[in-house]
Amino acid sequence: MSEDMQRDAIDCATQALEKYNIESDVGSILLYIKEEFDKKYYPAWHCIVGKDFRPCVTPDMERYICFHLGQEAILLFKCG
Repeated sequence: MSEDMQRDAIDCATQALEKYNIESDVGSILLYIKEEFDKKYYPAWHCIVGKDFRPCVTPDMERYICFHLGQEAILLFKCG
């Protein structure tokens, strides 16, 4: 993923985590990140947020990022 897209992903996730409560509204966080990336970089983006998950994906590294914000891990990738 380009450095600009990486910055956008981190900024977008930060905004989502500030806007919604991770404990009670994780669905809104996921949807916020996904929809922002779908708008900016065209569909179809997928997002996983959590403290402990083990993904098994074969990503296109140009459209994939996994990072931590605090205790939350965010995986964002594009299919199709």
